[in-house]
Amino acid sequence: MTDIDVFHFDESKKSFNDLSYQNGFTYWFASDLMKMLGYSSLDTFHKAINKAIGTCTTLTIDVIDNFKQEKREVNGVSLNDFRLSRFACYLVAMNADTSKPEVARAQVYFASVAEAFKRYVDEAEDVERVTIREELSAHEKSLSATAAQAGVDQYHFFQNAGYRGMYNMNIAQLKKLKGIPDKRTPLDFMGKTELAANLFRITQTDLKIRQEAITGQKPAEQAAESVGKKVRQTMQEITGIKPENLPVHEDLKKIKSDIKASHKDFKKLDK
Repeated sequence: MTDIDVFHFDESKKSFNDLSYQNGFTYWFASDLMKMLGYSSLDTFHKAINKAIGTCTTLTIDVIDNFKQEKREVNGVSLNDFRLSRFACYLVAMNADTSKPEVARAQVYFASVAEAFKRYVDEAEDVERVTIREELSAHEKSLSATAAQAGVDQYHFFQNAGYRGMYNMNIAQLKKLKGIPDKRTPLDFMGKTELAANLFRITQTDLKIRQEAITGQKPAEQAAESVGKKVRQTMQEITGIKPENLPVHEDLKKIKSDIKASHKDFKKLDK
């Protein structure tokens, strides 16, 4: 029997595989995984499930294949539960609350399984990066529409103003500093903290333009730059680190490819 078969998130409870079911495919109930990961409420646990579903959607992996909703009764209590594939359990664990020791152990376990297939995603942070990056893309589209309505007809100058405010340099200079390929966006090489800061910058720029009814190319650029400067100032006050000095992370395109490959490999375990 392998470590994969006998692994326990908590030695006082059943092993992960002991809690699996078979009905056409191998699955685990979210309500069981919830307890293994140290959660006491399925409502609270749904946050991790929803983030995992978001990651699955971003990777264009079939959600229904991995997350099947099911209403069932457990000890006389009606639950809105999920049947989770092994890969879904992996994504949920990677999106769960890392302050819980059970979650930390689960993340190490699933990472070790992925490593056994030579498809290793270094940290749970990489899974979060995929999710935040997708959210950022959606808000970039919203900001672009808001800017167009405000009369911005040279979006690249407007976009550059936001970067200039936050990084004290334009996009081309930032890419050169960090060694990012010319045709790629810096966002694909940012860590979770930097992505989240840029998400805040973009959403607040959008809000500022709409709330203050800013119109015209130059006023919009000034708004974007001023928000960028505020984010820069806040980051330096909290961490003492300038945004441009944050480390470059592995290309998100490769991270997505590795996670999608892991999806196939996790399925092999149950054949």
